[in-house]
Amino acid sequence: MAKEKQKTPKSPGRIKQMVQVYNTTRQTDRLLTPLMLLSFIGPILVAVLLAWLLPGNWFAWVLWPLTGVLAGLLVAMIVLGRRAEATAYAQIEGRPGAVGAIIQSALRRSWRGSEVPVAMTRQQDAVYRVIGRAGVVLISEGSLARTRRISQDEERKLRRAISNIPIHHLYVGPDEGAIPLPKLTRELQKLKSALNRNEIAAVYNRLSSLQASPVGIPKGIDPNRVRAPRPR
Repeated sequence: MAKEKQKTPKSPGRIKQMVQVYNTTRQTDRLLTPLMLLSFIGPILVAVLLAWLLPGNWFAWVLWPLTGVLAGLLVAMIVLGRRAEATAYAQIEGRPGAVGAIIQSALRRSWRGSEVPVAMTRQQDAVYRVIGRAGVVLISEGSLARTRRISQDEERKLRRAISNIPIHHLYVGPDEGAIPLPKLTRELQKLKSALNRNEIAAVYNRLSSLQASPVGIPKGIDPNRVRAPRPR
């Protein structure tokens, strides 16, 4: 007898996903529903007012409210996305592994990394590593005093493998000078570009192979021959 094909569960559609996000967010965000209603109704009222004030025929009376409805839907979805993102950040901020969650879900495709830290302390302080156009970024999470040492140790290891690649340090945690978790991706984007897409892949593969096997060296671009950023 032929084996019955297992049906793969279908991923929820866009509308269903938005409903799920709304239901999850409104449980902790009481202002979500009023703000979404205002965001939806506001553009419609403005459009109706413009249709009444500006000269035009019946077509304008149809076009302006329709434009207002579409604009209201767009603004309401933007508000939902922003409030859902803020709620998600608030739920994980201050917890061990929060930076790893951001690396896994919120970083853009131009950055490559893992939610698994490259170094940890017994107190669950951690250092994460991401690679992007700015080079290598070590992101410390937890106590600044404890993570400073392990992040410096990690930089020394990296220098032996990729001698002329820029290495940056960012810190997320409770101590003074820390980057708030919601602003982490923005701070990464502010860093000056130094690598192109092929060089990013070469550095990522090089470091991944060294971490998995101290002997293995991937083929392709040699990261040590990647151009250094030109001084200004």
